[in-house]
Amino acid sequence: MDFSQINPWILALSGITVVVTIWMGFRSAKTSKSASDFFVAGRSVSVGWNASAISGEYLSAASFMGIAGMVMSMGYDALWYPVCYACGYLFLLLFIAGPLRRFGAYTIPDFAEGRFDSPLFRRIAVCFVLFIGFFYTMPQMKGAGTTLSYILPGLPYWVGVVVVGAVITLNVAMGGMKGITLVQAVQYWIKMFAISVPIFVLLAVYGGYGKNLSLNQASGEPAPAAQVMVMESIDHGRRALPEKAPKDEAWIAPFGPLTSKAAKAAGLSPQESRPLSLLYTYSLIIALVCGTAGLPHILVRFYTNPDGAAAKKTTMWVMILIGVFYVFPPVFGLLGRNFMPELYNATGSKGPDKVVLELPTLLGKNSVLGSVLSGITCAGAFAAFMSTFSGLLVSMTGAVAHDIYGRMLKPGATPKERMRMFKIAAVVVGGLATLLGTQVELLEINFMVGQAFAIAAASYFPLLFMSAWWRGMTMAGAATGMLGGGILALACVTLTSVGDVIAKTGQAAALKAGTVWAPDAITLFWKGHPLLRILSEQPAIWTVPTAILLMIIVSKATREKIPADARMKMLVLHAPESLGLKQEYIQEQQGAGH
Repeated sequence: MDFSQINPWILALSGITVVVTIWMGFRSAKTSKSASDFFVAGRSVSVGWNASAISGEYLSAASFMGIAGMVMSMGYDALWYPVCYACGYLFLLLFIAGPLRRFGAYTIPDFAEGRFDSPLFRRIAVCFVLFIGFFYTMPQMKGAGTTLSYILPGLPYWVGVVVVGAVITLNVAMGGMKGITLVQAVQYWIKMFAISVPIFVLLAVYGGYGKNLSLNQASGEPAPAAQVMVMESIDHGRRALPEKAPKDEAWIAPFGPLTSKAAKAAGLSPQESRPLSLLYTYSLIIALVCGTAGLPHILVRFYTNPDGAAAKKTTMWVMILIGVFYVFPPVFGLLGRNFMPELYNATGSKGPDKVVLELPTLLGKNSVLGSVLSGITCAGAFAAFMSTFSGLLVSMTGAVAHDIYGRMLKPGATPKERMRMFKIAAVVVGGLATLLGTQVELLEINFMVGQAFAIAAASYFPLLFMSAWWRGMTMAGAATGMLGGGILALACVTLTSVGDVIAKTGQAAALKAGTVWAPDAITLFWKGHPLLRILSEQPAIWTVPTAILLMIIVSKATREKIPADARMKMLVLHAPESLGLKQEYIQEQQGAGH
């Protein structure tokens, strides 16, 4: 590692963020004294704090770094990601937030068991908490490795992953949910500052958004005289794009390189590829909107609100907070395309995923302003992947300590024993998540997050939506639908991820050796079957309906097994709190000796 290349401003601002995060974690940990504190923050988090904390947890490395990188590399059809990330909260607000909180559990597996009076269903539900969690931690670790490699030039990617993984694991193990709530709330505002201030400065120097967008011609014709003047006024025009960069007409097209890549690989014409691009787009929308309403680490946050009304208010404010945030990352992607096209030729942690970190250096790598702004974005990146990984780790650790240990392996465990297991599980789960994160350097951050959303959309979303709104659902129907949709989505996204890692590893090795890359068998198969590639990479369009259909069919076939108290539970889920029907499921179970 070359210490002479380390920018002291960037290192200092990033270091301050990490130190403040650890300090707040230690400080908050002193107030975490009970099992309720560790799992649901004592159910005492106010609307304002919880909205900030959920936003901080939700705005991950995919939001802070991945959206900008994907807009730069794929074009404007990547804007479906920020739009649908925010729209997913509308589903939560309308259908899930209030009922889920009124049920009064600690985890989503608690809800699954309590709604259907089935300990077996808890076991099934726990598995998907871990599946979704691990898929979601991998892009956070990619963000960690990318950021550390940028701050400390020459530092191996895996070292950054291990360092950040260790810090976050320590924070979670000390304070649980209550310990990270303050941290995540503060980190939202750090991220908001870090994503907005550099953009305002860069646009002031390099011209407004409209002017920069006009540099990308939709046709291959030469720029008109008016545009030449604009280009001359902005750093003497956009820098030359490398061969690897998408052409202008593709980059700003509604169906660009993201949604048409499978068809393009198969050699289809634009007209032939349009239906496939439309299919990809619809499936992506379903995955992101429904997936948001099925993410365990987000859903568990609603149990920290005092009541269902507060949960719905929190959701409304989250939509506002993240909606404002998502205005800024696409602008980074546009500016990166115009002024940092060299990133197109890089791979892994050196590619477009780091455009948010690099772009402020346009103002001068050695200038104070450029260094400070770059340091601010690095601090924001740290806040992004640290806050999201914290939430994921709490969710997965809660599943292990509360659901597996406290409800399956040792039902008579005392709250103190479950707290001790929480700390042990945090170290084990954090270590495994860190190990997985070292293996995904070659994959795009947003691509990996989209796959986690697809699994959540096909498993937890149908479970929660149908269980909360259909009295006729049976345990057999809920379990069959969740297993069917979830396993199909999991198998598909695993297949495409493994195939992409193999292909990109081969390409990188061939480039390094100066030889011609020979496509592997999986790549050749996808090339010949673009429709199957889309249905596998974005499976939500068929796995979500499959899960819901299975739930309906099996529930109808086993209608005699509808829980006897289904009417009362539906009343608890939907009746206003003022009627006094709200229950705290966990307290009742604990009181019963469980």
